[in-house]
Amino acid sequence: MKPVVIYTTPICGFCHAAKRLLDSKGVAYEEIDVMRDVEKKQEMMQRSGRRTVPQIFIDETHVGGCDDLYDLERAGKLDPMLAA
Repeated sequence: MKPVVIYTTPICGFCHAAKRLLDSKGVAYEEIDVMRDVEKKQEMMQRSGRRTVPQIFIDETHVGGCDDLYDLERAGKLDPMLAA
C-alpha cells in the first residue's frame, strides 16, 4: 500500500471518522497531531492549502478531508489510490 499521512487533532470528530474508515480497510497511516504543534500545522497548510483537519495524503497526493475520503470510497476510487 502507498504511504498515508493524516493531519489531525484529538478533538476532531471528522478526524476520528476518517481514521475509522482507514482502520476498517487495514490501512497503516502516519498521524500528525497539529493541535499543539505550530510547525506541523504550518506544514499541513502549506501542503494542502487548507486550515482545517483532517487533511489526508495518499503517497504525495492530497486527498482532502474526511468528506473527500468518504466520497472516494463511495465512488470506488479509494482502493485503487491506496494500491501500491
